[in-house]
Amino acid sequence: MRKEIIGDATLYLGDCLEIMPTLGKVDAVVTDPPYGIGYKPQRHNSKASIGDRNFGPEDQLTGDTGRLDFDPRPFLGVCSEHIWWGGNNYASRLPDSRGWLVWYKARGMEGTDFSHAEMAWTNMDRPVRGIDYRWMGLIRDSAHDQKSVHPTQKPLRVMQWCLGFIKGQTILDPFMGSGTTGVACMNLDRKFIGIEIEPKYFDIACKRIDQAERQGQLFTPEQPKTKQMDLMTQEDK
Repeated sequence: MRKEIIGDATLYLGDCLEIMPTLGKVDAVVTDPPYGIGYKPQRHNSKASIGDRNFGPEDQLTGDTGRLDFDPRPFLGVCSEHIWWGGNNYASRLPDSRGWLVWYKARGMEGTDFSHAEMAWTNMDRPVRGIDYRWMGLIRDSAHDQKSVHPTQKPLRVMQWCLGFIKGQTILDPFMGSGTTGVACMNLDRKFIGIEIEPKYFDIACKRIDQAERQGQLFTPEQPKTKQMDLMTQEDK
């Protein structure tokens, strides 16, 4: 195991199931685990083998393996607040919730086979909330100068938006990937704990979070507009 401390961020290279029992108190889990549809899982907390979560109509909820390989339940007892991107892919293993978050990422691309949105399960008792932000994996809105360094990387703007729903100050991402959750925490003055099993992405996360820490809060991040959504309305189908 390797441990790096960067400002208010503590980063671990290793297996999240082995490292989590050694951690102190955390307030919230905000994560995008490498489980879902249209991929073949390899190591159980690496995002490196997934590819982008843009799926066509032929994809099945059980994935290429014919079964769900991820059980989120061991993670749910570590804190009181949770945001799990991709939770719709394993919703049967999560408690019922009405407080889903929806990132509508493909406005203007409705005629394609790409996924139009991604969903995050939360344990919040509140209406569904959504954000419009065009992003199709490595294809991004040209109006936003942000490079993707990881195939399933969420836009920083989206992660900062979802952190706005979290009351706690110490955020854990057990599937850190390239560290976007950590960068968002640095920008919003939150404490961050990240775990990643792949050395390549761990090193990228360290560099990105260090850069965010060095830059500091030079400006107040623009907060995207949030809107209440009804998932069954015609507009969002």
